[in-house]
Amino acid sequence: MPKAVEHILRAGLAFAFIYPAVAGYLNPFSWIGYFPEFLRDSVGNDTLLLNGFGSLEIAIALWTLSGWRIFVPSILAAVILVGIILFNAAQMDVIFRDVSILAIALALALTSRKDQAPA
Repeated sequence: MPKAVEHILRAGLAFAFIYPAVAGYLNPFSWIGYFPEFLRDSVGNDTLLLNGFGSLEIAIALWTLSGWRIFVPSILAAVILVGIILFNAAQMDVIFRDVSILAIALALALTSRKDQAPA
């Protein structure tokens, strides 16, 4: 894959993880509803849940931007996105873009494995 294409995909995936982390910190009431009730109950503190998850999102975004071992953050992003899609399927009118972001994460993961394979 050309480096410019990879950089664009990495930047797009990173933005999709940085934005909700920052927005969740600034306006938590708009974002907490995307977490399944069992997760909110198990953590017991919505602010802790949002900030902890936001920290994870930022870490994945920064790792993605770095390009180092891109397979790992891409797979982590894909797993998170699958969870968001599954637990919020009733809100598909809102989360439909997450399906496209999932495709970006999987494309990065698959192409990185191909790029790292021995010749």
